[in-house]
Amino acid sequence: MPLRINVRMLLATGLIVLLTACCLLFVAVHSAAAGTPVEKKLSFTCPFPLIGLQKLEAVIKADFEVPTAPGGTLTTSGLTITVTVPDKAARGLNLVGATTVEGTAAAGVTLVNGDANPFPVRIPLNVAKTDLPSSGSFSTVATGSVPTVTLAKPGKTTLTVGDFTTRLTPKKADGSFTGIGAFTSDCTLDPGQDAVLLSFDLGGAPAGRHYAVAGKTAVKALGATAPLTGTFDLSATSSTVFSGGPVFDKAHTDFRLYGFVPGVADLEFVAEGPQGGDLIGTGFVARPRFTTVLPLVTLLGMPVSSGPGCRTSSPSTAELRTGDGFTMAGGGTLTGAYALAPLTGCGAFTPYLSTFVQGEGNTFDLVLTPRKP
Repeated sequence: MPLRINVRMLLATGLIVLLTACCLLFVAVHSAAAGTPVEKKLSFTCPFPLIGLQKLEAVIKADFEVPTAPGGTLTTSGLTITVTVPDKAARGLNLVGATTVEGTAAAGVTLVNGDANPFPVRIPLNVAKTDLPSSGSFSTVATGSVPTVTLAKPGKTTLTVGDFTTRLTPKKADGSFTGIGAFTSDCTLDPGQDAVLLSFDLGGAPAGRHYAVAGKTAVKALGATAPLTGTFDLSATSSTVFSGGPVFDKAHTDFRLYGFVPGVADLEFVAEGPQGGDLIGTGFVARPRFTTVLPLVTLLGMPVSSGPGCRTSSPSTAELRTGDGFTMAGGGTLTGAYALAPLTGCGAFTPYLSTFVQGEGNTFDLVLTPRKP
C-alpha cells in the first residue's frame, strides 16, 4: 500500500509540472507588427520519474511593440499563458490532499539582432494560485514582465525559444504542504515545431532627427555663463554613425573681471568641417568641431574688440553625450566639455583678452526638444 501511494504522489507531481511547463514561454509570433495582439499554441515534453515523457499544449497571448529603426526598443505587454489541465491531474492531486497549486518559472530565449552575437534573455514568470476541483479539467494561468530590449543593429531580428525551468508547490486547504512538497522540473520544446518566437527586419538606419536646443555654456576662465538657443539636426549614415550637429544662435554674456570690472561679450560658435558622432543605445555622442568668435567685447561700457576677426586661434572639439532617459523620439539632455585655444585677431588687447578666455573646463548643458524640420 505505501508503494502505491508513492506512485500516485509521483504521478501527481509529474502532472503538475507538465501542466505548467509551458507557462514559461515568451510570446510566439512571426513578423509581428507594432501593437499587434498575438496568439500561438505550442507543445512541450517533460521527463518525469516513473511516468516517463509527457506532453502538454499551452496557449500564449501578448502584444508586441516592434521598433522601426536601430536604437529603438522591443517591448512586450499583456503576456499570459493558459494551460488546460486534464481531469487525471486533478484526481492525482486530490490523492495527496492538494486543494491549490502555485509557483514560479524561468524561461530562456535567445535574441539575435542583425549581425550581433546571440544574446540570452531570462524571463521570470509567476504561476497564479489556482483552486483544484475535485474532478474534471481546470486551467492555470502564468503571467510575467518581459524586459524591454534595445535593438542597436539593422537587419533580421529573431527571438528563439530555449530551455525553461519550473518550480511548483501544491498545498492543502489549510495552506500547508502536501507530501510531495515543492519541486523543480525542466522541459523542452517538442521537435518539428518552429522555435522562432519573433522575426522581423529592422531598418538600416534611424530616420533623421530634428531638435530645438535650449541651455547654456559656461566659460570657466571668464567666470561667465551664456544662455544658448539653436537647433540640432542629425542624419544616420549607418546603424552606429550620424552626421550633423548643433547650430547655435549668437549668445551674449555679462561678466566681471577680477570680480568688479563689468564687461559684456557676444559669442558665436562657428562649425568647422563635417559634423557628426556615434549612435549609442537610445541616444548618441556628438563631437562638434567649432571656432569660437567674439564679435564684440566691452569693458566698463567701452568696446575693446569688435568684428568677426576676434576668435580662437584653433578649433575646439566638444564631446556631447545624451543623458539618462534620452530617446531619439522624445529628446532629453545633452552635456559635455570643451577647451578654448588662445585668441587671435582681437587687436591690441588680444593677449589680455586671451588670458580671460582660453583654457579647459568649459561646458555645454543643453536640452533637446523634438521639432519639425
